[in-house]
Amino acid sequence: MKSLTKFVVLILLTGLFAGNADCQIRVDLKKKLENKVNQRVNQRTDQAIDKGMDKVEGDIKGDAKKTDEANGNKKAEDNKQAEANNGDQGDKPAGQEQTQLQSYSKYDFIPGEKVIFFEDFSQDAVGDFPALWNTNGSAEVVTTNLFPGKWMKFIDRESVWTDGLLKLPDNYTIEFDIVPINGEENRMAGYSFRLMQSINPKSWDGGAIPGKAGYCFFVEYFGRPGYRTYINGSEGQGLGLTGYKEGEELKQKVNQKYHIAVWVQKSRVRLYQDQNKLFDLPKAFPVSSVKMDRLRFEGGALMVSNIRIAVGAPDMRNKLMTEGKLVTYGIYFDVNKDVVKPESYGTLKEIAAILNEVPDVKVKITGFTDSDGADAANLDLSKRRAASVKNELVKSFEVNGDRLVTDGLGEGQPVAPNDTPANKALNRRVEFLKL
Repeated sequence: MKSLTKFVVLILLTGLFAGNADCQIRVDLKKKLENKVNQRVNQRTDQAIDKGMDKVEGDIKGDAKKTDEANGNKKAEDNKQAEANNGDQGDKPAGQEQTQLQSYSKYDFIPGEKVIFFEDFSQDAVGDFPALWNTNGSAEVVTTNLFPGKWMKFIDRESVWTDGLLKLPDNYTIEFDIVPINGEENRMAGYSFRLMQSINPKSWDGGAIPGKAGYCFFVEYFGRPGYRTYINGSEGQGLGLTGYKEGEELKQKVNQKYHIAVWVQKSRVRLYQDQNKLFDLPKAFPVSSVKMDRLRFEGGALMVSNIRIAVGAPDMRNKLMTEGKLVTYGIYFDVNKDVVKPESYGTLKEIAAILNEVPDVKVKITGFTDSDGADAANLDLSKRRAASVKNELVKSFEVNGDRLVTDGLGEGQPVAPNDTPANKALNRRVEFLKL
């Protein structure tokens, strides 16, 4: 209160509010000062009351939290006991979680038949630049508490690209998981992914439209996705395309994971973000000389992993019904998990359609893993994964479960040496055998 009184006296002595001869507004200085003093006193009183109320409220919340924690611990113990009691019922794999497979009901992406490139950075030490890549800037392999596995982290205005050239046919698919992160200005910086035909196979192709040709998928700093295609030289004049995808629900957000899938069929390019088809360009590259051979990430801030390139359009019907065996790499699981990931929807839907058309055929589903980890754990994991595939076919696609039997062989019967990420990806598979 003394400080308020001093303030009033100071105002009166300096004549801060005194009018001059030209002032046309009459001010009741005494009344105004009284009101101001009353406001300040009331404000201080309210603050003191609020502080006391906050303390009481905090004590009440603390007691409630302790009660909730006690109830939560009891509920967790009850759930744990229930899982133990129900662990051997039917084909339900242990640890099966609720999936979001149905959210991908319009997802028609089916990956290529054979994996030719796979990168999860498992062969690289944390903190190192990844061995299969090159850069004119910097990047490092990291782990994060946000998502499992290793990731290539990139915060730069330069580029990181596949060091060796890729041999890509007319039909192939590209997939990767990506997490936009904060850039140098401590906010989301966006990024670009470029599928390109390089000019210099051993080094950097600079410029805004690098290489001989390219398809660029980009995410702007505020999250909006877009694309650009180009063919350099006279034959590409007037053939470049560009576009954006509007919609708040499609904007990428910082520190969230997105699964990007690109499906190339000659000149046609389709791109999916999670369950959504963002772009479908039937004539992205109408020039036969365009042959993509490199992947590149550039111009922003991101973490990327699980980069998979697979070739060949899978003829599932012929493989299963005529040859009697279908090997698929399009059914996905997280590391050491048995839950079918939702991006498996397109593959499962195609297999279910075949099975439902021939209701008398019985099929054996067998899971396989790579050699990482203990043999017994891999064997158990492969059996649980096969059971999960059966459960999804029955639950989500109404396949008769009596026609399906499951098994798992773990790391047995590898189709490639377990020496590189790409070869390990070949061994992680699901096979369907006609009985």
